[in-house]
Amino acid sequence: MIRAAMDLFDERGFEQTTAGDIAERAGVTERTFFRHFADKREVLFDGSKTMECTAHDAILAAPAGHSPLDAALAGMVAAGELLEDRREHAVRRSRIVAANPSLQERELLKLAGVVEVTAEALRIRGVSEPSAALAGHSAVTVFQVAFTRWVSAQQPLALTDCIAENAAALRALK
Repeated sequence: MIRAAMDLFDERGFEQTTAGDIAERAGVTERTFFRHFADKREVLFDGSKTMECTAHDAILAAPAGHSPLDAALAGMVAAGELLEDRREHAVRRSRIVAANPSLQERELLKLAGVVEVTAEALRIRGVSEPSAALAGHSAVTVFQVAFTRWVSAQQPLALTDCIAENAAALRALK
């Protein structure tokens, strides 16, 4: 269903594609579509919970000596590893989201969820406020900027390398 939706979004545009169109292209009923997705937007955000859980678990598993920022960045690297072999899909998805303001809004809401999950994992590690929130926001911003660079690159780059380079750039800010 995801592939069918992506193809239709590319062919017709997001707004011109219905859930029924996606179901028909995928060879399933609309009812089946709605069992998997709340709406057609969620096709593009299907992996959000998996990324949140992966980041959360990696933050909790980070070595005890890691700073709050380093622990949060470990979560972003783990989330990025989920995407490494899905670059083509990520590029298509990014293009579709960029072309639609309501999808851009949804993307920002999903990123805010990642910030909260990141900060919560840091609080579980014993990081107090405002450090947990600052580290969470900073790490997700590093991820977001790295992701944009990764999907925009003419030559394929490793997303985890982009994250590491952006983390180094953040640390260099004075």
